[in-house]
Amino acid sequence: MATETPRRQPTLDEVAERAGVSRSAASRVINNAPHVSRAKREAVRRAVDDLGYVPNATARALATQQVGAVVLAISGDDPAMFADPFFAEVVVGVNSVLEETDLELMLSLATSTRGQARLEQLLRTHQADGVMLMSLHGDDPLAALADQVAVPVVFGGRPLNFEPRYYVDADNRGGARLATEHLVAAGRTKIATITGRIDEGAGMARLQGFQDALAVAGLDSSRIEHGDFSEDGGSLAMSRLLERYPDLDGVFIASDQMAVGALRVLGQAGRSVPGDVGVVGFNDIASARHTAPPLTTVNQPIHALGREMARMLLALMAGEQPSPLILPTRLVVRGSA
Repeated sequence: MATETPRRQPTLDEVAERAGVSRSAASRVINNAPHVSRAKREAVRRAVDDLGYVPNATARALATQQVGAVVLAISGDDPAMFADPFFAEVVVGVNSVLEETDLELMLSLATSTRGQARLEQLLRTHQADGVMLMSLHGDDPLAALADQVAVPVVFGGRPLNFEPRYYVDADNRGGARLATEHLVAAGRTKIATITGRIDEGAGMARLQGFQDALAVAGLDSSRIEHGDFSEDGGSLAMSRLLERYPDLDGVFIASDQMAVGALRVLGQAGRSVPGDVGVVGFNDIASARHTAPPLTTVNQPIHALGREMARMLLALMAGEQPSPLILPTRLVVRGSA
């Protein structure tokens, strides 16, 4: 007598496909997590019934211990950082995902010893379900949080000295290379750069991209001034460049905020842009379209950076193991170069 072949159990992916939702959303419904809209919850439950899906007991146990809040922590002690166009857009991206759940978003500045201790206490006592970390510097002690707390941790950008398991980043090095190649293609031969903070991964990667492009072109890459990603920092660094290299004819600036300050200094010095000096920034924030002249820059998808960080964190909270993600960058040509 022939034995009957056991029926294959449906998978979580099949449930998600049947319900028309993401895998992480299906997982949150199945695990009775509170962070899903009513429509998605009903669609997943219908799919579970239709397919006869049986939830994994271990994953279910993990997902039922949530408190309903996640943290976006930035390694900085200036409250104005959250008003910076870059970080403001990241917050918008994060919120665009969380608003489809019942999760609250908490913002934290954590550079001082007290700020770091407060954040660690928050996570160790499980007053949040997960954390997104950004703008870490050098040997920042916050980098060790991923191994010290039980909640999921996603990094926004890769820290300088190690590569975390879960992160979302932009192609900073490739974008900087594109910016510098654009200046080279325009016939600029005395090209300088204003870096961001080089104790941050993004700042160092953009400097390396600048150096890559000039090495290929056979041009000098020693015209370097260090900035801090701020408008004032860009102004100061541009003044120093003009003092040291009065014949420079192009400059790649590692953030649009710094480029705004640099353009002001060039104008005050009587240097026309792009006639005397070609200028390329990085980030493509809204104000880049309104400088005089409009700023040629590297677009990184800032909104998507925040959005994908939040999606990755939700996936981890649902018991999944997502892969790291590097978002593409592209050159946006306007009037400054």
